[in-house]
Amino acid sequence: MKNAVQRFGKFLSAMVMPNIGAFIAWGLITALFIADGWIPNEQLASIQPYMLYFLLPALIAFTGGKMVGGDRGGVMGAIAVMGCIAGSTTISDAGILGTPMLMGAMVMGPFAGWVIKKFDKFMETRMPAGFEMLINNFSVGILGMVVAIIGYYLVGPVMSAILAVLTAGVNVLINANLLPLAAIFIEPAKVLFLNNAINHGIFTPIAIEQAAEAGKSIMYMLEPNPGPGLGVLLAYWIFCKDKTTKDSAPGAIIIHLFGGIHEIYFPYVLMNPLVIVAPIAGNICAILWFSITGCGLVGPASPGSIITYLSMSPRSQILLTLIGVVIAAGVSFLIASPIIKMSNGKSLEEAQGDMAAAKAEAKGTAAVPAANGEPKKADEVKKIIFACDAGMGSSAMGATKFRNRIKELRPDITVANTSVDNIPADCDIAVVQEILVDRAVKAAPQAQMVTIGNFLADPKLDQLYNQVTSVGAQAPAAEAEAAPAAEAETSAVNEKILVEEGIKIGLKSVPMNDAITAAGKLLNELGYVDEEYIPAMIKRNEEASVYMGMGIAIPHGTVDAKNRVKKSGIVILQYPEGVEFDGEKAELVIGIAGVGDEHLAILGRITEVLDDAEQLEMMKTTKNIDEIMSLFR
Repeated sequence: MKNAVQRFGKFLSAMVMPNIGAFIAWGLITALFIADGWIPNEQLASIQPYMLYFLLPALIAFTGGKMVGGDRGGVMGAIAVMGCIAGSTTISDAGILGTPMLMGAMVMGPFAGWVIKKFDKFMETRMPAGFEMLINNFSVGILGMVVAIIGYYLVGPVMSAILAVLTAGVNVLINANLLPLAAIFIEPAKVLFLNNAINHGIFTPIAIEQAAEAGKSIMYMLEPNPGPGLGVLLAYWIFCKDKTTKDSAPGAIIIHLFGGIHEIYFPYVLMNPLVIVAPIAGNICAILWFSITGCGLVGPASPGSIITYLSMSPRSQILLTLIGVVIAAGVSFLIASPIIKMSNGKSLEEAQGDMAAAKAEAKGTAAVPAANGEPKKADEVKKIIFACDAGMGSSAMGATKFRNRIKELRPDITVANTSVDNIPADCDIAVVQEILVDRAVKAAPQAQMVTIGNFLADPKLDQLYNQVTSVGAQAPAAEAEAAPAAEAETSAVNEKILVEEGIKIGLKSVPMNDAITAAGKLLNELGYVDEEYIPAMIKRNEEASVYMGMGIAIPHGTVDAKNRVKKSGIVILQYPEGVEFDGEKAELVIGIAGVGDEHLAILGRITEVLDDAEQLEMMKTTKNIDEIMSLFR
């Protein structure tokens, strides 16, 4: 339940975070040009309601739809939320009246993306040739209209009612002077990396409703106040006994206060969990001060920098807002100081390891402590991830081959593949090409990195095999996790992914880019991809070689080109004389276009063929297409 709630919160936050710049623009227009602003201007102030009621919901809905259904899902989300807006908003001579549909956008965007995703899935094997553009465009238009009507009659009114109830509840807390108690769960949630989910998933929609009526809202002030964290860092700077931690605090103060990166102080709290009392008390006092003085911000202060925090304050209250930050920092400092002076807790390095675990918890996964540059012991390895740029082809084959290689001795190890930017936080060892290692370290700093030249026959894979199979006794097979989708039975393979027309044999040797282009053109001719996918295949090979080893190259598009894939498909081009790939010869060039995991079963079967020398040689030299097709039936 905890992980489900955290994942839901992260999902809500992910819809808002890419659009924070729009929120800031809206907030600045409000702060500068409204009647009580810094430079009042009635004409420019008129921009503000259009951004609030139309731009922000459309951006959030587009982002939510795209997260679920790709670019088509984004368009669907933007269409759908207009139904909510129309059902809850009126435009008259008095201006725009109604309920800002931020929460409605968080519902309609993902829902609309899900609808078009299901439709596209249904049509994958039913799309008549030559009608792709017509069906793709009309499906978004028709389904978008239907979902917008649902938004108009159902979702818009329901969201308006929910927001009214939440706002009324907040007003009750404010009137009863109980709002400061919110800090009791805000500050621990921040340290557990749930701050964005709370701030942008709950507080911001309520704050927008309040700001629309009063021109400002205290709800914007609850989470991003830099004061509580500042007090903790100051206390460590002055009173910490560990010199390394003490010396690191001044830099952390600058980053936290002026950069607005609150995550910088989380490990300092995790060094001694009792310190969490300090920011809680500091924020309680600050919220109480803001409540008594009637403070509020005109827009979201994100990131939580003192500069952003003060810039979103009404001109008449900027001093009161600053005093609230000082109060929070002062109280936090006074409470944290004696705790830190008496503490002989963890080192900063250990706390940063705990922070990685907490961050993984916020993503719904459990982190593994960092390897600190040392190879992990065999019994410490539970998950190995093969990662490439798009997670589509080369990493899938590499993972399948290595999984088959170790499954007898280490059935307890999960071997999977993904794109390099999405390596999970519970990954123990990441296998990546050298050119991608920086991105891999950024995505999974806790993992041991194994850098390779190719995914099938690199000597470092032999070293990795020796590393993970050096356990004294075989692990019980019962501990093995369920096999990934790539290990599906061959009989479950969708034969439409590989068809006879997608196999070309006996081709004359050509330059590398010509071979990649030929694979792309064949994918396009068979309706798997748009033409724009072909240059992305060339670009992918330029970024990191698609040569896999053992005479096989797997060209496919970059991760940015996934939206050019219409349906999953694989083509096989046989070059008996070989195509040169950076000094290596590829007799088989296998072009890939993948939607989800549908193509992985065939890739898994190809990988099984690699382990049979006779079958592999047959694929490279046969003059009969049926012989190749027979391997995948």
